[in-house]
Amino acid sequence: MSAVLGVLLMGGSAGPALADSTRSMQWHLDAMKADEMWKTSTGKGVVVAVLDSGVDPENPDLVGQILKGKNLEPDVKGDEHTDYDGHGTSMAGLIAGTGRSNGGNGAFGLAPGAKILPVRMPESGVGATQAEGDEKFNRIAPVAIRYAVGRGAKVINISLGAQSGSQALTDAVKYALDNGALIFAAAGNSGDGANLLEYPVGTPGVVGVGAIDHDAKKTDESQYGPQIDFTAPGIDMVHPCTGGTQLCKTSGTSDATAIASASAALIWAKHPDWTNNQVLRVMLNTAGRSTSGAKRNDYIGYGAVRPRIALKNPGDPGPPDVYPLPDLAAAESSSPSPSTKPSKATEGSADADKSAASAPASEDSKGNTGIWIGLGVGAVALIGAVAAVLAVRSRRRKSGPATAPPAYPYQPLYPNPYQQPQPQPTPPSFGPSSPALPGNNSPHGGPSYGEVPRN
Repeated sequence: MSAVLGVLLMGGSAGPALADSTRSMQWHLDAMKADEMWKTSTGKGVVVAVLDSGVDPENPDLVGQILKGKNLEPDVKGDEHTDYDGHGTSMAGLIAGTGRSNGGNGAFGLAPGAKILPVRMPESGVGATQAEGDEKFNRIAPVAIRYAVGRGAKVINISLGAQSGSQALTDAVKYALDNGALIFAAAGNSGDGANLLEYPVGTPGVVGVGAIDHDAKKTDESQYGPQIDFTAPGIDMVHPCTGGTQLCKTSGTSDATAIASASAALIWAKHPDWTNNQVLRVMLNTAGRSTSGAKRNDYIGYGAVRPRIALKNPGDPGPPDVYPLPDLAAAESSSPSPSTKPSKATEGSADADKSAASAPASEDSKGNTGIWIGLGVGAVALIGAVAAVLAVRSRRRKSGPATAPPAYPYQPLYPNPYQQPQPQPTPPSFGPSSPALPGNNSPHGGPSYGEVPRN
């Protein structure tokens, strides 16, 4: 009998598409000025491993993008090219969708030139105990990470979470870093609940990603704590998916993680001689931070990923062999067998972190009413101290008001809310070869994303 893995794939529920063209639905690409970035880099030459539910290579926006990978879920019919619930294809679409469907009017990923290495992980949630699920995750995830590194993946996207880590997982992460890769993992979607730390995002050396909304504010459900390194758009994300029209809209830290992974791919493609440490350092140096004065905080980490700024004005990438985040060195110095990411120093006052802030506009954005870079913190997530607040997140962000999950050790059953297909329009193409869109053209009316390089 198949043991059901108690691992939660972090994504979002579907909702109606509000715009009249596929490309205009993708507000995050407008906000991040993707068309401008694509003149410099599309992620070509970079392999991104997607450790998830499998990836459908026949999706029209992913044809030619999906490599042969590995299936680590033998108890579910098919292989790594059989997506058993649609989540993995969605992540791959957010990263590397080409927009080729519907006569070139399909959905784009942020790095449409990148290739996807699918590694199918065990199916989650249908009744397993948390302990069984965690044990299976900690047995299989290290194998998946090492496989991805061996197949040449520079970026490893893990939109998964278990409630405990292991030394084997820690060792696999260290192996990936030592062999030149970066691992991005989702923070989880119970930030409006008890906010239980999960893994691998809590593992030293993993880059933790939270979600922000159209106004660059932390979403209520995005988890918070010392595990957060970056935030990225993670709400109303339109992307290629499985089934129906093969176009979906979801929300959650899964989506944000895919955007962070794609950002790294864009930078690496422009600077293929850089090491993983240098790519990550440039991402840190160019992140859009809160104007509270804090270098980081537990709600938005070091800020929002801004690959356009990293491509345009990367600054000094620094030493190639020094990991730029403090958690790995801290873990190694504090224990011979670290398996939990240590707390990072949080700078700035709590009061300052509670308010939404905006960075000043750069020279090419003067005259805008504001810059979509103000990194705020959802009010619900600010209740109570970070250190003592715990929760279990749901696999997908439900539509409508989120409800707090049951307290640990109980885990909500996987509700399996399949991403709902959206109407497939026939708009004019806004692909990588098209002229750059004007700066302030988000379908949601918000200002453009990411203008000011930070050092």
